[in-house]
Amino acid sequence: MSDTVISSLSQEKQQPLDAAVDHPAPDKHSSPAVLPLCWGHRGASATFPENTLCSFEAAIKDGAEGIESDVHISSDDVVLMFHDPSLERTTDGDGKIACLPYLGGIDAIRTLKAPHQKIPTFDETMDMLMLKENQHVVFNIDCKPNNDPERLFKLIKASIERFEDHSSLLSPRLILGLWHPKFLEPSTRLLPSLRKAYIGNSPSMAKKYFWDTCEGFSMKFSCLVGWEGLAFREDCKRAGKSLLVWTVNDRQEMIEACKWGVDAILTDKTADYLTLRQEMKDDWSAVTAETSALFPYSSIHYNGLVSWFWGKLDSYSLSRSWGPFHPMTTQ
Repeated sequence: MSDTVISSLSQEKQQPLDAAVDHPAPDKHSSPAVLPLCWGHRGASATFPENTLCSFEAAIKDGAEGIESDVHISSDDVVLMFHDPSLERTTDGDGKIACLPYLGGIDAIRTLKAPHQKIPTFDETMDMLMLKENQHVVFNIDCKPNNDPERLFKLIKASIERFEDHSSLLSPRLILGLWHPKFLEPSTRLLPSLRKAYIGNSPSMAKKYFWDTCEGFSMKFSCLVGWEGLAFREDCKRAGKSLLVWTVNDRQEMIEACKWGVDAILTDKTADYLTLRQEMKDDWSAVTAETSALFPYSSIHYNGLVSWFWGKLDSYSLSRSWGPFHPMTTQ
C-alpha cells in the first residue's frame, strides 16, 4: 500500500474514508492517477468460507487494502462475525444467533464450506487486525439492522479499548457501516472516533438521512448505474464523500466502477480484481475498451427506474422491520 493511502487513514474522521491507490500521472494508454482500493467482501469469500479468519487472511494475502464483514450478538453478549441472523445457510448449526450462547454453543459450530472454520468473534478479528503485518488494513463493520445499537456499540467499544494504542493503531482503520438511521446517534455518542458509512441501494435515502453524518457511502453497484446513481456519484465527488461499491464480482462491472472513480470496490474475488487493477494500470485504454457506452443498457437491473423502485422497496422493508426512518437530531 502506498504512503498516501496509509497517511489517509490517520486523518480526522471528517475526511473521506480512504484514498484510492496512487499511480504515476497517466498518458493515453495508462490508468488515471488513482484506482479503487480492493476490499474483501466477507474476506476472500469466493474461495474461502465467508466471514472467517482464514477468509480475511486470504484477502489480505491477495493484497486487499480492506475487509468488510458483518456482526451479530449472541445471547451471552459475544459479538460474532456473521452475515445472517440464523446459522443454517453457511454452518452445521441451526437457530438464531441472538437466542444462542457462544460459549458452549456457537463456539463448536463449523462452516459447511471447506476448510471448515469456526465463527470468529469480534475480539479475535480485532486481534488479527492488530498484528503488525495487518496494521495497514481497513475494516468495514456491517452493522445489521436487527442489532440493538446501544448494546452493539458498547460491546464494540469494550473490544477496541482492550488495546492501549487503539486510538492511533486501530480506531482510525475501523468504519461503521449503517443501514438504518437509528444507529447514527448511538454510534456518534459511543464510538465518536470511528467513521461512518451508509450501506444501501437508495441514493435518495442516503442523501435524506445520512448525508450530513456519514463520511462515506457503500452502495449496491446497480443503483449507481442509472440517472439517480449518476447524480449521486457526482454529488459525492463534489462534496468529498467517499464512495464504495458492492458486491462487484463481474469483470465488466469492475471496469465500470473503475471508470466511475469510486474509492473502493467490495468484492468476493479479491485476487481477480487485483489482477484487473494491475492490467488497468498497465494499459488503461485496452481494458476499458472492453465495456462501452451501451453498458447501462446491458441489464434490466441497471435501469434507473428499476433501481429506484428496488431502493424504495428495500427502504420500506427496513422501516417496517426495524422502525421508521428519522434524521439524526443534534443537541
